[in-house]
Amino acid sequence: MRRLTAIFALVVAAATLALAIAVAINQFPRGLALLGCVLIASASAWYGLRRRGVARVVGVIVAGIALVGAVALIVVGGARFVDLLIVAGLLVSLAAASAAFTIHVDLPSATVPRQPVLFFNPRSGGGKAERFQLAKEARERGIEPIELKPGDDLEVLVRGAVERGADGLAMAGGDGSQAIVAKVAAERGLPYACVPAGTRNHFALDLGVDREDVVGALDAFVDGGERRVDLAEVNGRVFVNNVALGLYAEAVQRAGYRDAKIRTVLDTVPDVVGPGGSEIDMRWTGPGGHEHHAGAVVLVSNNQYRLGRAVGSGTRPRIDDGLLGIIVVGAPSGRGQNGSSLQRPLREWSAPTFEIDADRPVPAGIDGEALVLDAPLHFRIRPGVLWVHIARKHPGASPSAIAPEGMWAGIVELAHIAFGHHQKPASSTSERQE
Repeated sequence: MRRLTAIFALVVAAATLALAIAVAINQFPRGLALLGCVLIASASAWYGLRRRGVARVVGVIVAGIALVGAVALIVVGGARFVDLLIVAGLLVSLAAASAAFTIHVDLPSATVPRQPVLFFNPRSGGGKAERFQLAKEARERGIEPIELKPGDDLEVLVRGAVERGADGLAMAGGDGSQAIVAKVAAERGLPYACVPAGTRNHFALDLGVDREDVVGALDAFVDGGERRVDLAEVNGRVFVNNVALGLYAEAVQRAGYRDAKIRTVLDTVPDVVGPGGSEIDMRWTGPGGHEHHAGAVVLVSNNQYRLGRAVGSGTRPRIDDGLLGIIVVGAPSGRGQNGSSLQRPLREWSAPTFEIDADRPVPAGIDGEALVLDAPLHFRIRPGVLWVHIARKHPGASPSAIAPEGMWAGIVELAHIAFGHHQKPASSTSERQE
């Protein structure tokens, strides 16, 4: 089906472009203006629809303005069938291209656990567990639900359930809670399922769990596929997404952060990096073996995030690469390796381990939770330690696993899909060895 969709997208796009060029030549200058609007709308729509946040809003707005311009040219010049056909072709080709890049991986079949347990936080995600009646839905699937009450120690609850015979562990809650359950599952070699009942559910997204299908995620322990992924840790504490140090970590520590995130971060800037600020002197060694001093932000992640203009920006194409993702952002300072240039303000690389030293305890945001860590900070990746079960109807891989970089790369990848040579999602799906 993906192959047919890609072929359809390419054929419609090529026919639309040829028709638009013909109109541009035959009805100059009106036709040229119409062609320009179509091209701007195409590029902007592609840019916006494949991103999130402000970038998506800007892209969609620009595309909308360009389409309005195209419609205005059609109306002013007298609506003609060929003009309407160009606009329709643009919309259809974009929709088909987007559908062709929708990912779904057929994971190896997973053994159904006999005594699976679901831990759920009723307060996470604005009360998603209660809204979707997760306890009831879990019982109907033969999964024992255990509610996390105020004052409970989640790790103690999980280990207690394992001692009673639980052979499958699922968590419905935020990513901090997911990390605790995943840690125990990895230690005991038990299957784990991520139920996206938190606020943002970043780990679920990169695992390939449909974040909109909270109840359906429970089917991972009924009829699921299995994949093996990495975990990361800092000073022995497991994290599933990332550890942020510097500006963001300082902001997370503040009392008003949960209610006004952006304002709190902005208020933190002068206190951390302004004159007389309290920026911690964090020291680290780069991939070239040279010692550096950290800037405003340090982000260490469980596998590398895709950043910048790329499609799928903000997600991890892989979560089984066996490497930490490391990003350091700060003002240019010092000298480069040849002693003649300033250090780059943005550094990004991957490594199996990473260490940061500091002159005092370091505030940190670990999977979005505020903590203070004693220096030095020892980061390491734990490759392939977690066996994850994912419902058959869910994607099974990150949305950026096969997503191309930019429009031209998208056209090339559509051609590969059309000819049956497209890349497969990079994920470890090897069968479990008992």
